[in-house]
Amino acid sequence: MLDENKETAGKIRTAAAGSSRTRGATTTPQRRESGLTRSSSGIGSNRPSLAPRAETAAPSPATCPPFRVPTVACTTLDRMTDFNITTTRQTAAGSGMAAAPEDVRPVSVSARLGRLQFHRSGKFRVLQLADIQDSPKVNKDTVRLIAAALDAARPDVVIFTGNQIAGYDDVFRDTFRRRRWDDANRTHIGVTTSKVRVAMGEMLRPLIERGIPFAWTYGNHDMQSGLDTSVMEEMVRYFPGCLNPPSPAAAEPFADAADDAADVPFVEQAVPESGLPDQRVISCEPGTFALPVMSADRSRVVLGLVVLDSGDYAREGGYGSPSARALRFLREVPQRIGGARSLVFQHLPLPQYYDVLRTVPSNEENAMQGYRTHDAQYYVLDPDRTLPGGYLGEGVSCPDHDSGEFAILRDTDGYIGVVAGHDHRNGFVGSLNGLMLVATPTCGFSSYGPAAANRAARLFEFDIRHPYSPRTQLLTYGELVGKPSGGKAYTFAVEGQSNAAGGDVNLLKKPGLLAGVAAVLKKL
Repeated sequence: MLDENKETAGKIRTAAAGSSRTRGATTTPQRRESGLTRSSSGIGSNRPSLAPRAETAAPSPATCPPFRVPTVACTTLDRMTDFNITTTRQTAAGSGMAAAPEDVRPVSVSARLGRLQFHRSGKFRVLQLADIQDSPKVNKDTVRLIAAALDAARPDVVIFTGNQIAGYDDVFRDTFRRRRWDDANRTHIGVTTSKVRVAMGEMLRPLIERGIPFAWTYGNHDMQSGLDTSVMEEMVRYFPGCLNPPSPAAAEPFADAADDAADVPFVEQAVPESGLPDQRVISCEPGTFALPVMSADRSRVVLGLVVLDSGDYAREGGYGSPSARALRFLREVPQRIGGARSLVFQHLPLPQYYDVLRTVPSNEENAMQGYRTHDAQYYVLDPDRTLPGGYLGEGVSCPDHDSGEFAILRDTDGYIGVVAGHDHRNGFVGSLNGLMLVATPTCGFSSYGPAAANRAARLFEFDIRHPYSPRTQLLTYGELVGKPSGGKAYTFAVEGQSNAAGGDVNLLKKPGLLAGVAAVLKKL
């Protein structure tokens, strides 16, 4: 059974405070020189520093974000990875007040073990971050939320589902383009490249400090900075912990030619630079790849995580769709990972998301007008097809035309469902034809969204006993951090709320003795 919940702030704060690594942990920033390479001494000498991985042509110090780079010793008692980190405690989330180091191991259990796999406890955790949508000066409340969610959830891996970069921001005005097929001003592209790299570094800083690997895909605003997806892909792979693999020798995924890369084979490869030397990745094209997740004893693939570039805009209007090559990749993934089922993470929601909504009169409470091809109708969540606790705060902004993606996910019998962002004010979990349809609100504070307290990351917890029925929970700013430090967050309209009740779950809090007794008494 799927569960979604927004628990009381007190419970969440208690759980987060009780973790061995408190929220908002940080270390003293130190600026690094360019062209850094891996350490060549000590037992952990195969680990790079926290500075971005060296490229063929190393950027100048001005183009690199100032990473925190503590140096720690590694012991043979621990299976260490390519993360070279130290952790600290703080008095409060995001306070910036660091204390003495306490644990040198990565927060991610999978990072400690060298590949994505279930723990001996039988659990595996994924944290989704949607629509950060910011410039090089990333909003400090966004960073606080990311740090607090990492400390509370302690995920194995983080997946960024697109629109990390606000390509329309004024800082990119010299290279801005409205659509992918528009020409960007190449004269200033080097400056834009440096600014995007800085933005990536600021967003990734909390992950790198904690030793948590990540996967990264794209939305409809990233490319508006003027950088092609393939360029941004090489840039993000520059950072420690990145699981994005080198893409096969293929064209830009949305090239105008009729699927130039159709005959280029999909490649299974290792990504040792990620810090997970034993992890295998099946690559398709920039922003599209599959991550197999193994059992605790590594005897079999239990689960797949598919990261998909769902497109940006369509020439005929509205939003785009995955490339033909990406759709072919979806058909082949189940057999590529040995028959295990996968959960797909992407930016754009599918048209089928409307099938878990219910049409209502325009004057009904919490009714939201549909988008483009659905704008003649008003909608609320269908309580028979969505889990309790979700909300609909805007119409689903999906492509006008059905690319056939949902049919592939349904008919191959190799998928659990699809997880999307894009609609900053929607947070719900639906079910259609046996597939999860998940909407996650923005975690960013520099664009529109729900009330500041409800901006969130989404946690998925998989259990080895039923790996295809994950539990999920929104980890909100209000619950984890409290009051935002910045000004009033940009919001609009109202938040619709599911009229279903019950079904609450808190993935961050272990039940105590009294809770266990109460649960037993309830059944009597």
